[in-house]
Amino acid sequence: MVELPGQIRRMSGGISQLVEQICGFSRKCLFRVLSMGPLPIHLAFIMDGNRRYAKKLGLEVGSGHKAGFPALMSMLQYCYELGIKYVTIYAFSIDNFNRRPEEVQYLMELMLEKIKSLLEKESFAHEYGIRVYFIGNLALLSDQVRAAAEEVMKVTAKNSKVVLLVCVAYNSTDEILQAVKKSCMNKLGDRDVERIQLVDIEGNMQMSVAPDPDILIRSSGETRLSNFLLWQTGNTQLFSPDALWPEIGLRHLVWAILNFQRSHSYLEKKKKQL
Repeated sequence: MVELPGQIRRMSGGISQLVEQICGFSRKCLFRVLSMGPLPIHLAFIMDGNRRYAKKLGLEVGSGHKAGFPALMSMLQYCYELGIKYVTIYAFSIDNFNRRPEEVQYLMELMLEKIKSLLEKESFAHEYGIRVYFIGNLALLSDQVRAAAEEVMKVTAKNSKVVLLVCVAYNSTDEILQAVKKSCMNKLGDRDVERIQLVDIEGNMQMSVAPDPDILIRSSGETRLSNFLLWQTGNTQLFSPDALWPEIGLRHLVWAILNFQRSHSYLEKKKKQL
């Protein structure tokens, strides 16, 4: 008896669904074991290696960034399933505007597409109750991208389960500079205060909406911070897997958390000494 193509498709779909259920159950068991130890409250990611991934596979410029998006979605899902409250991603540096115009244009178009997808009712932001912040000098973005980012922040403002911070048109020196400027402006006319205090600057940092990261994961084996969260990562554990960003997966996240748990007591003691 010859099986019909429709039947084959249904069988294939059923098998895929079964495999997905098994993977989901296995991941749930793994996360339960991990949760027996201390878990990070805030994870930050530098998504490095997209261009090298495209070059490695002989793909066109920008294809590596597109290939990296599913990796980002998977990583966000793992973090939220683990119960990690804050996730920060380095999406686009101010320095990236110096890249070739066609690459910048492609990245802006891709960013606009993905930002708009966050406004859809079935998006992961609504599914997980995520509040989204866009951190950076948004005035440097195109009008369309900036308007879409502001709309997402407005629409998700009432979500409170988890927080996603997207650093775009961002670098740390610019964030610090803007915080100092705001602190000075706030002190104008205040004759009782002779100088700017540390608390003033920290309160005006855009990243003040989240605690400092516990773990910073940078893919592709690089150990540089690249002007990312310099103010906030003084006691952050750095993890740098060799995998390029589109290749990053669950095992890398698990290793990062295990390393964090192994040194957690030491890091806590260091924080108390400050």
